[in-house]
Amino acid sequence: MINGCNFTVTNFQFMLSTSNKPKVVPSCDKCESSTNSIFCVLNKIELAALSENKSYISYRKGQLIFYEGNHPQGLYCIYSGKVKIHKLGHDGRDQILRLAKSGNVIGYRALLSDDTYHASATAIEDSLVCFFPRGVYQNQIAPNPTLSLEIIKMLSGDLKQAEQKAMNMVQKEVKERIAETILMLKDFFGLEEDNATINIVLTRESIGNIAGTTTETTIRVLSEFHKMKIIGLVGKKIKILNNKELIRIANLTD
Repeated sequence: MINGCNFTVTNFQFMLSTSNKPKVVPSCDKCESSTNSIFCVLNKIELAALSENKSYISYRKGQLIFYEGNHPQGLYCIYSGKVKIHKLGHDGRDQILRLAKSGNVIGYRALLSDDTYHASATAIEDSLVCFFPRGVYQNQIAPNPTLSLEIIKMLSGDLKQAEQKAMNMVQKEVKERIAETILMLKDFFGLEEDNATINIVLTRESIGNIAGTTTETTIRVLSEFHKMKIIGLVGKKIKILNNKELIRIANLTD
């Protein structure tokens, strides 16, 4: 993902109709959280103008944000929470293509190509998402050369990840892919306060989808890693006990 400005919650408040209580959400020009965002390249005036026409949507865990095959109506930017981009395979299995977190934009490729969504997006924890209508995207985001460059960089990053994943599926064994998936989750979502537990909860099926293997195989490999004291398993959470050994198994360079 693209390195961006830092964003934190301010006292800028909106009432969300999808929630029973008010949410504290920032205007784009007030936001200073430490997550990545392509909008960090804009100045305060541009951010304030961009924020005038955006809306805020609260999604509960498991709720779909957009559906594969639908036409995009605008651009989504995750303010808080975590989202999976996934696609149903020919075998009926749900394949996770990538994950997104606070500050990441999603659904931009369909807007760029003026096409339908090639995949669906679902909240994997309660999430608050900013929505910029198509008109805002076309009039304020797409014409901005700096923002356009950031979107191009983002597309290039997505393509690089897809190529690497395709290569891994051919060249790496299951254990290597699962070890690399654990390391990817750690790098992308970070660790909890104990500096060991990955800051996301995913089902074994989801981890297997990312690694390109079955749920049963994922459970078996994670159990092996646990017995070898490479990782710790606390419910659905994964604690990294031996990072160097994970890197070695994944055939990565430390």
